[in-house]
Amino acid sequence: MAGGTVSRTPHFALHRLGLVLPDGETPKALAEETSQSSDGSGSVPREQHAAQALFVVAAHENAGPWLGAMVPKRWARRAVTRNAIKRQIYVAGADFESQLPVAAHVVRLRSTFDRKQFPSATSDALKAAVRDELRQLFAYAVRPQKSPKGPKAQKASGENP
Repeated sequence: MAGGTVSRTPHFALHRLGLVLPDGETPKALAEETSQSSDGSGSVPREQHAAQALFVVAAHENAGPWLGAMVPKRWARRAVTRNAIKRQIYVAGADFESQLPVAAHVVRLRSTFDRKQFPSATSDALKAAVRDELRQLFAYAVRPQKSPKGPKAQKASGENP
C-alpha cells in the first residue's frame, strides 16, 4: 500500500495516505507533473518511483476522511462473509469518522476468522468479534501520538542531555 500502516490487530490492518496537497501546489500542476515522462515511453521516471497518490483532490473537496475496505477471497471465501465484514468496517469507520484525520484510509483483512468457531457468516458471534477488533483498530489509529523523550530519542536527534 502506498500509505503507511497506522494500526494492526490480529485480523485487520489500517493504512492511511494523506489527501492534502503540498503548500503552493495546484491540482492541475501536480497532475501534469506526475503524468509526464522524460523518455516518452509512458513509464514513470525513476525519480517518481516513491509512494505517491494515484489521484489529486482539491482542498475544498476533501471535507472528511475517506474509508475503503479490502476483504480478499483468500481470507474470507464466501461472499456473504466478505460482505458482512465490509459492512462492519464501514459502520465502525463511521463511529470514528469525526476523530480520523483527513486522509484516505483502507482497512484490510489480513487473516481469516476460524470457520469452526464462526460457522455462520451472519452469526452474532462473528459480528461481535469483528466489531470489537475494528474498535481496537480505530481506537489505536485515533489516539494522540506521543513524541519519544527518552535518551534514545535525544541521541537520534543529535541532542546532548
